[in-house]
Formats: sequence, structure tokens, C-alpha cells
Amino acid sequence: MAHIKAGGVAKGNKDSVSKRLGVKIYGGQQAITGNIIIRQKGTKVHPGEGVSMGKDFTIFAVMDGEVAFSTRRGKQFVSVLPK
Repeated sequence: MAHIKAGGVAKGNKDSVSKRLGVKIYGGQQAITGNIIIRQKGTKVHPGEGVSMGKDFTIFAVMDGEVAFSTRRGKQFVSVLPK
């Protein structure tokens, strides 16, 4: 009778699927209506002019233009400025 248990996958050897968060369109680049600019958890970056925020905190463009990042009162904002 064998005294060694059959080798299996280690119990703690698991990992979650990455969520692909982060900036998708950087400052100075062009965005068209509907383009996702940032995917985030919570409001690390707040919406400014020409953008809106989805219920999952995704910031997307609501007009065509150039993406611009700025800081006001210690908070980071992203805007889409018209061409």
C-alpha cells in the first residue's frame, strides 16, 4: 500500500483574473464620443468637461476632442476639450 498521497494542485495556488483597470486614452490623445478614457475602482480620477462617469466608475467621452488631465484642490480630473 502506498504511503504517499497522490500529488495534486496546491490549495493556495490560485489567482484571480485581472480586471484590466487603468488609463486607456492618455492626455494629448484624441477621443471620440463613447471612448473609454479610464477604467477604475472608485473615484481616483473625477470627471470634468466633456466626459461622464458610468455606474462602475468608468470615465468615458461624451464629445469628440483631446483628452486633458488636471488637478484642482488635490483631486485629479480628466476632461475632453473640443478640437
